[in-house]
Order: sequence, then C-alpha cells, then structure tokens
Amino acid sequence: MPRKLTASFYMSLDGIVDAPQEWHFPHVDDEMMADAAGSLGESDTILLGRKTYEEWAAFWPGQGDGNPMAEYFNGTPKVVASTTLDRLDWQNSTLISSDVATTVYKLKGQPGKNISVTGSGTLVRSLLRAQLVDELRLMVHPIVVGHGKRLFDSGDERSLFELAESKVYSTGVLSLTYTPAPA
Repeated sequence: MPRKLTASFYMSLDGIVDAPQEWHFPHVDDEMMADAAGSLGESDTILLGRKTYEEWAAFWPGQGDGNPMAEYFNGTPKVVASTTLDRLDWQNSTLISSDVATTVYKLKGQPGKNISVTGSGTLVRSLLRAQLVDELRLMVHPIVVGHGKRLFDSGDERSLFELAESKVYSTGVLSLTYTPAPA
C-alpha cells in the first residue's frame, strides 16, 4: 500500500494560512496539543517548501533536548523542495531541486509511514494539482486575520473534497480533514 501524503495548515476564518505564529497560540488547548503530538507518530518523513524549511531550520535545532516536538522535527528525515537552495544544513535533510511531483510520487511508493507537509502552501498547491495529496488537514481558528497568504489563490482550478473527519476544540478551533473526492 502506498504511503499517504498529508498536508496540514492552521487557517483563519478568512482563509489565511500565513504567519500562524502571530495568531494561532491563543487558541491552543491541552487536547489540541495532545492530538498534534499523537499525529506526529503517523509520519516518518517531512516534506517542506523552501520558506518553511528556512523558518524551521532556524528554530527547531536550537530547541533543547527533552522537547518531544524538537526531537521529532530534528530527527525525522526532511525532504525540501526548492529551486533556489543549493545546500541544506539542518540534519536529516534532502533537497529536491527539480521534478518535485515525480520525486514525491516515488517517495509515496517507498515503504514507511505517512509523509507530512505542514505549511508550504505553494508546494501543497502544486501537489494538489498533481493529485498527490491524500489528506488536507485544516485547523480553522475563530479569528479573522485580514491579510496574508491564503492556501488557495484565485485562478486555482476547482477541486472537490469530501469531509473525512471533524472535531471541535474548547477554544472554538475546528479540526477538519478532507480527502480528494473521486472524479
């Protein structure tokens, strides 16, 4: 059975997925943190775009031992899609500089757990167009941010999804998991 590729985003009510560190944390509760930690074990490969890679590589390696999320992000193999980077300094990182869709397709065919993408909107849109995303996981927050990047741009092709799972947290955040609808 091929590996599943999951794409996860924190999203505002107005569809913003940009800079969640500025608005996400007031809406986090213990249950959400436990669910997030539990979902880490579902994947053994992290797929990142250049910008997310640069942000995470600047943050996670400096987090202390004993932080389970830092241990996961630092120890898990990372595959980075970028046409502008020529080297990666963060441990366990591999660069894809061309034909991302073919490389991801091959990764999905290898043995292992899920492949997760967090953030990296441009990358996820290209993977959605290539029909490589198996689950789209959205954590919709009860806030209107008003500006920033959206997951989908005007001009994106119409795509149908089916709701596979939903959950409401005490802070009003909706956890929504969608799968592509059959054509």
